[in-house]
Amino acid sequence: MQCELPLATARQIYDGALLPDIQARTFRHTDMLFPTRTIARSPTARPLPTQDNPLQNFVFASQGKTYDLYDFLSINRVSGMLVLKNGANCFETYQLGNTEKAHWMSMSIAKTVTATLAGVAIKDGYIKSLDDPISHYLPVLQHSAYNGVTVHQLLTMCSGVQWDETYTNPQSDRRRMLDLQIAQQPGAIVDMMSRLPRAATPGSRWNYSTGETHIAGAMVRAAVQRPLADYFSEKIWSRLGTEADAKWWLESPNGLEVGGSGISASLRDYARFGLFLLNQGVIDGVEVLPAGWIQAASQPITVGGAKVDYGYMLWPLPHYHPIHHGAFQAIGIFGQHLYVNPEQNLVAMVWGALPKPMFKDQTQIRIEDFFAGLCVALD
Repeated sequence: MQCELPLATARQIYDGALLPDIQARTFRHTDMLFPTRTIARSPTARPLPTQDNPLQNFVFASQGKTYDLYDFLSINRVSGMLVLKNGANCFETYQLGNTEKAHWMSMSIAKTVTATLAGVAIKDGYIKSLDDPISHYLPVLQHSAYNGVTVHQLLTMCSGVQWDETYTNPQSDRRRMLDLQIAQQPGAIVDMMSRLPRAATPGSRWNYSTGETHIAGAMVRAAVQRPLADYFSEKIWSRLGTEADAKWWLESPNGLEVGGSGISASLRDYARFGLFLLNQGVIDGVEVLPAGWIQAASQPITVGGAKVDYGYMLWPLPHYHPIHHGAFQAIGIFGQHLYVNPEQNLVAMVWGALPKPMFKDQTQIRIEDFFAGLCVALD
């Protein structure tokens, strides 16, 4: 797709300092900000069937107010949404200059891809167990705070390693990681992670960390001995009937994929990945993931005696509404959501262009309330 200049910088994105037009242009072309590796599409695209009864406007409640579908699309600055019910397309819209050919950034939805690839590597025998120490695959971490941290603790962000995820703070660990990505030096991010101090005993504290997913990506890369984008395409993306190649940010030219962000793909193809999760990691009758992986990955974890609504880089939704029972999300900043509800046989992919990375105020419609209303409307 031809690039629409000018684009913003990566720092401006994370600062949340963009006017609406340049923000949308940049989110369509994040693959232009850094070197990328291609995630090759399927040899033959598999059309998504169309639902005989498409989604109509509906009303739902959120935080004491009543809204409808059009309110949600406008108030939450939705730039694209696709809803699949029983495997069929019942609603598809493109906004803010997008079309069905457009690609859009995923941000932390890439974390779910990285964790899923860890599951594939376990299924393939490259990673032996969730209980393995990650230093077995990344010996460079043997003398770091990650020494003794298991694969399971890494995938659930319970390593105990200190990390500050504040996107808008130029001094945070997350922004230091971004600075290293901008510098494009091979191995610099893993080196940074190896120097972080330990803040808690491994397994005793949950702390959301994009750096943790870069370590997870490096672990998978070392275990399978091939680039993550190639492995993802071979095992999943090219087998889903995807329509277009996707792109994945690299930390340096021809280097390691950024495990926590940087996948850019089409709306329909993101939804196809959602169907893969809905179908428990089975493609055309073949199990790509270990049996029970998605069930385990989408369950809340218990850390330090407290329940945390996080799994293997997925977000369960147990407390918002009864209709979310068994449902989960992959989430990216600025309003990216891949919602999967197995009991309702429903997948919804939402692209967003919210003004700040972690934008929250009383005028924004809570996404979990919208998804509940969507499920009810299609039930």
